[in-house]
Amino acid sequence: MTEKEKMLNGEFYDSRDPELIRIYHKARKLLLEYNNLNSENIKEREKILKLLFDFVGKGIWIEAPFYCDYGENISIGENTFVNTNCMFLDNNKISIGKNGLIAPYVQIYTASHPLKASERIVQEGNKSRYKTFTRPVDIGDNVWIGGNSIICPGITIGNNVTIGAGSVVTKNIPDNVLAYGNPCKVMRELE
Repeated sequence: MTEKEKMLNGEFYDSRDPELIRIYHKARKLLLEYNNLNSENIKEREKILKLLFDFVGKGIWIEAPFYCDYGENISIGENTFVNTNCMFLDNNKISIGKNGLIAPYVQIYTASHPLKASERIVQEGNKSRYKTFTRPVDIGDNVWIGGNSIICPGITIGNNVTIGAGSVVTKNIPDNVLAYGNPCKVMRELE
């Protein structure tokens, strides 16, 4: 199994693997170009996003600057808006449905590490490395995620959900609810 396959399977993998580093550098080049484009250059922006992401729905809009690790693990549905300074750590799949609103400074993480340093850090002679594993993030249709929110690895957010600003989402969120806080909790149903 390749390191990329291990990464996408949620197993420990080597993040410095040459194949992953190549994908990372490709994404960095595309992001540099995207983040420096004139906002009026719509066709070029769309072209770059199609090269960067796995799937791009019609009518998506991503404000610059935008950041991600690999890009190719991201799918975004039609008419979704991603505001400025968002970071999608796409070491595993990040799927966002249609008609989403992602506010400024939202962070979506798929990568994680063992909690105990003795399990996280591997000593190899004079060098050390760390263990990393991943879990996908799935965000439904018609979801609004408020500014400065963090979506942790392995989270599923249902359809028609509003996540309040500054939330840290550590557990799955069902359809049709308002949820917020640190940790994020369902506060009420939305009709």
